[in-house]
Amino acid sequence: MKYYYWGLVFFFLMLIQVKAEDGFMRTRGAQLMLNGAPFYANGFNSYWLMYMGANPSMKNKVSSAFQQAKDHGLSMARTWAFSDGGDSPLQYSPGSYNEQMFQGLDFGQSISSDDEFFTNSVVKGYYKNHIKTVLTRRNSMTGVAYKDEPTIMAWELMNEPRCNSDPSGKTIQAWITEMASYVKSIDGNHLLEIGLEGFYGPSSSEKQQYNLNFQVGTDFIANNQIPGIDFATVHSYPDQWIPNSSEESQMSFLNSWLSNHIQDAQNILKKPILLAEFGKSLKTSSANQRDKLYDTVYSAIYSSAKGGGAAVGGMFWQLFTEGMDNFRDGYEVIFSENPSTGSLITEQSQKINHIRKMYVRLRNIEKWKRARDVRRAEAGNSGYNTGN
Repeated sequence: MKYYYWGLVFFFLMLIQVKAEDGFMRTRGAQLMLNGAPFYANGFNSYWLMYMGANPSMKNKVSSAFQQAKDHGLSMARTWAFSDGGDSPLQYSPGSYNEQMFQGLDFGQSISSDDEFFTNSVVKGYYKNHIKTVLTRRNSMTGVAYKDEPTIMAWELMNEPRCNSDPSGKTIQAWITEMASYVKSIDGNHLLEIGLEGFYGPSSSEKQQYNLNFQVGTDFIANNQIPGIDFATVHSYPDQWIPNSSEESQMSFLNSWLSNHIQDAQNILKKPILLAEFGKSLKTSSANQRDKLYDTVYSAIYSSAKGGGAAVGGMFWQLFTEGMDNFRDGYEVIFSENPSTGSLITEQSQKINHIRKMYVRLRNIEKWKRARDVRRAEAGNSGYNTGN
């Protein structure tokens, strides 16, 4: 939507609340891997964490959000690692940073159009400077550089990039290629994704029929095949994308949208896919209708994950705590106000955690078998040498 291992991203950050015993999150084919086992998780979006975390009087809301998320089994978060100009910015101007806002994350060249962001050499330089500053930033609490911090799961280049002036997709393809390479040149530890909504482009023209007439200069297949992009993302907002359609039409679209992207990640990209944003506004729908959307998304993820498939998790938009009325956008989930939605979230977390634990047990069994075989081989060699 425009606007702890917990995950950040333009830079968004993704974080996860699972102990990394052997370093950082990896990929193997269409699966995320952590500690040698496939990783699946249920998560949430809270873009406001850095803003609140930088204000001593509001830090408690960050702590409350994480505690409530933990109570509902959520182990993955997505938040902003950027905030330029305006009130309480992370970056006052290109290259000039606000230390107080950075501590919240721890706990301008004139252009003729938005699309020039992707081609203007000066602006691209500003962006690269921002990337370098964030990645090499040392956490004021731990002293660890962000690029070396294993509780960070992944980075996202930009939230929902669009370049409407070039529907061919070449402009954004070139920008992603350049920026992915730059990120990886500084940080080879963390996973990287783009932040796409999932619209199809010329590389899979037969699937552009699923775009609902959106041609925004991105290409789900080609963009995610770029070297350095480790996993794919997809967003889903049927109430925004087809606002005047019936509930049945919106749910029909959602089912095909999810099915197509999960299958394409599995069979074409051969990379994991994260449903990084989904939601439904209570300003225009009932709680039951929103719960139905959550249930549909969660069912698609679970159906894939239980078979070891490419769908590794979902992150609803968005988690709030009590006392954040000024931030409400209709999509907020406040557990104390939305118990039915909270129950769905907890149930999904339990199901996904069960899958992850199953893979951990299988990994441990394999490790035990290998250790047993080594001991037997050593014992056999010892007996042979003794006999001779």
